[in-house]
This record gives sequence, structure tokens and C-alpha cells, in this order.
Amino acid sequence: MKILVTGAAGFIGMHTVQSLLAAGHQVVGIDNLNDYYAVSLKQARLAQLRPLAGFRFEQLEIAAPGKLQALFAAEGFDAVIHLAAQAGVRYSLQNPDAYVQANLVGFVNLLEACRHQPVSHLVYASSSSVYGQNASVPFREADNTDHPVSLYAATKKANEAMAHAYAHLYGTPCTGLRFFTVYGPWGRPDMAPWLFTSAILAGRPIKVFNHGQLLRDFTFIDDIVDGIVKLLPLPPVAGGDGSRADESWAPWRLMNIGNHQSVPLLGFIETLEAALGQQAIKELVGMQAGDVPATYADTDRLSQLTGFAPSTPLASGLQRFVAWYREYHQV
Repeated sequence: MKILVTGAAGFIGMHTVQSLLAAGHQVVGIDNLNDYYAVSLKQARLAQLRPLAGFRFEQLEIAAPGKLQALFAAEGFDAVIHLAAQAGVRYSLQNPDAYVQANLVGFVNLLEACRHQPVSHLVYASSSSVYGQNASVPFREADNTDHPVSLYAATKKANEAMAHAYAHLYGTPCTGLRFFTVYGPWGRPDMAPWLFTSAILAGRPIKVFNHGQLLRDFTFIDDIVDGIVKLLPLPPVAGGDGSRADESWAPWRLMNIGNHQSVPLLGFIETLEAALGQQAIKELVGMQAGDVPATYADTDRLSQLTGFAPSTPLASGLQRFVAWYREYHQV
């Protein structure tokens, strides 16, 4: 297939492109290369992709009027994996407009492009953040998500609703994937594995939010990509009765994609310390605004459809991340 991957210079985007190319697909990758974190890291990821056969990259802002429509008209994509977004819960407190432009305006532009140049399947990134402070664990797709606790989460919830409208009105087959704390080589500098590793190696204290009383479903990047690629050729079909909030008569669905394990934050830090061979200096602090106490994915729906079965233990995944981090930074 000829596949568009948005956010191709991002963490999940880069790994997804590599997997698609290895499977023999043609991939056009787009990214706006914004400076939310170091552009040099995004360029380094692209440097891994540019030599690969079947790949072409174009720098493009999805929120710009007409840009995506022109690209779709010129390329004739078979399917789309939409990973471009303004990420990060905490940054949404500082720069809400970035989330409105990328996650709302940009997503409408993408839906419009898929409407006028139909594709077999639009797979897009949602987030476990939509569950808010859901007290029922593990999180299931049918759980109520009407109470987001950050603007980032609210934009992802909005994406799910917008996708449903287009699936209903225009028959665009849409699958929203609720990602759970993805980590691994080439990961994002604003996430715990990178922040903690950087601080520990430099002998700086790490901030441990909510005094360590947090649980996270850490999912290794290879497992995430395996789920995305297996799902792509399996678009939803119309025909549900719409009796549940997560089920529709339209070709639309939602799926968790996580490790199906919830790890205490202090246990995560201990595992990272073992991978680094160095102890952390912990600064216990209160809960961060917009954060949630726990995430834990029920992945039965994705497993039943695709055979998705995460296979990377946290210790192994963190060892691979640390090895990459040391090489990348020459530490």
C-alpha cells in the first residue's frame, strides 16, 4: 500500500515508518518539525529513514489551510496513520493554542482530506489521558471519558468524536488508538525515561510526583508498532447498533494499546536504576496539575482482532532505552 504517516519525525512515527517499509509498503512521511523539543532529535530520526527504499519525507504543517488536501490529491494514499499532534499534558497548561491548532484544526484538515480523497483506513492517535481519573481498572474502551483533567486529554477526546462524525457522514473508516505511556529508543525528552536517565547520570535529583504514589502502564515501542501495523489492514465496518458509547453503527472504533500491566512509579525508578547501574536522588513532590494517579490498559479488544500481545518486559525495554541513550549522547 501507499501509506501516509503524519508525525513521521516523532518517536512513534519513526518506528512505525521503519516497520511499514520493512513490510514492503511505500510511505510518505510528513512532519512540521516544531521546536516543542530539540529539532535535532527529529532530524536524527529522519536521518534513519531517508536512506530507506520506499520512503519520502515532506515538511508540512497540517493546520495550514489546503496543504493536506493538495498532498492527498497528488499522492492518492491507500491508508493513513495519523500520529502528528501536540503532545504532553503539562505543556498544555502553558501553551493551549498549540493544542488547538495541531490537535483540533489539524485533525479537521486531515478528516477533510480523507473525505475528499477516500482511504481504506484512517488510524489515528488518541491517548490513555482521555480516561481522566477513572477509578475502574483496567481501563476499558466502554468506560466513561466525559471528564478530562487536561486540555491535551480534551483534544484527544474531541478527536474521537470528530472521527465518529466523519465516519457517520462520509463513511471514512476510523480507528482511534488510546496509547499508554510509550517508551524506548529514540523516545521523547519530556517523558520520564529520558528525564530520569538524564538526571541520574548527571547526579541531579529527579522529581517524583505524588510522592511516588503513581501507577503507569509502560509500553515498549516495538509492541506499540506491532499493534499499529497489524491493525492497519483491518478497517472497521458499519453495522453496530450504537448501544454502547464505544460502539457505533458507523465504521468507527476505539482501541486501547498498552502493555496490560500497571507498574508503580517507584518500581519503575528501581528498574531504571538497575539498567543504569546508578542510584537516583529522589525529590518527592506533590501531584502535578493535569496528571492522573494511574493508567492500566485492558487490551482484549485489540488482542482479539489482531493477536496483539506485548512481549517486552520493563527491565528489558529500559535496558534497550539506556543503551540507545548512552550511544546517542556518548555518555
